[in-house]
Amino acid sequence: MSLMKNLERLPGLYIVATPIGNLSDLAPRAASMIEQADLLLVEDSRVTGKLLQHLGLKKSMRPYHDHSSEADREAILSMLGDKMVVLVSDAGTPLISDPGYKLVHEARARGLHVGAVPGPSAPTMALTLSGLPTDRYLFAGFIPNKDKARVDLFEEFVGLRATLVFFETGPRLAKSLAAAGQVLGDRPAAVARELTKMFEEVATGTLNELTQRYADAPPKGEIVLVIGPPGEASAPDEADVDAAIDEALETMTPSRAAKEVAARLGLKKNDVYARVQQRAKH
Repeated sequence: MSLMKNLERLPGLYIVATPIGNLSDLAPRAASMIEQADLLLVEDSRVTGKLLQHLGLKKSMRPYHDHSSEADREAILSMLGDKMVVLVSDAGTPLISDPGYKLVHEARARGLHVGAVPGPSAPTMALTLSGLPTDRYLFAGFIPNKDKARVDLFEEFVGLRATLVFFETGPRLAKSLAAAGQVLGDRPAAVARELTKMFEEVATGTLNELTQRYADAPPKGEIVLVIGPPGEASAPDEADVDAAIDEALETMTPSRAAKEVAARLGLKKNDVYARVQQRAKH
């Protein structure tokens, strides 16, 4: 028997959140939308297949992921006028570090109906469990694999007064924690892994403490890294800034020295760079 037999089936695109681990977290309305769908757009049919098996359903599935072409998107858009198409990701809320925004954008641009069923989201859950400030936060997706790209990413957020939320993998976690500590300073942080699953764990501490914890013991499972905002530090005086610059210039280029000192002292990089140039002339 349909779970939504008394509700009107409207054609269009529906973004439906699915569990991030525990299948019992699937909302009744999400189950109803999946049951009624003419087509499911999925990242991996094997993963969504397990969810369908849990629901006792068999549905038509079509892949939609990072490698889907413009032709794939056009074919899907052509269905939305008279079919109910549901977009799901492998876990959590679609479009959060998952493909889909181009499809939603184009559907709206063409005046097609777009709806959503809210539900599980790993970044939100990790943030609420972390014990870190939640009044202002930024989700920045996956941390890059390359060392320089990783450092560059953290440098973007040095002066941002907000809690930072990232996705990361177990084997790369210690490197990312160390890089974050180097660039952002030894801030409070939390490592949340396997959320809603049997081995759920949330480890808290400073970035340096967590780096040591995972240096020789990379954790398994899916990980969300939460890093607290910068503390309220008093502005360093000019003598402290000059001393830090002189020390950095002994081993670094002027550009690199400016980045390092700005990050360490919580100053604007351009201001520090101007002072670095003055010091480098002496």
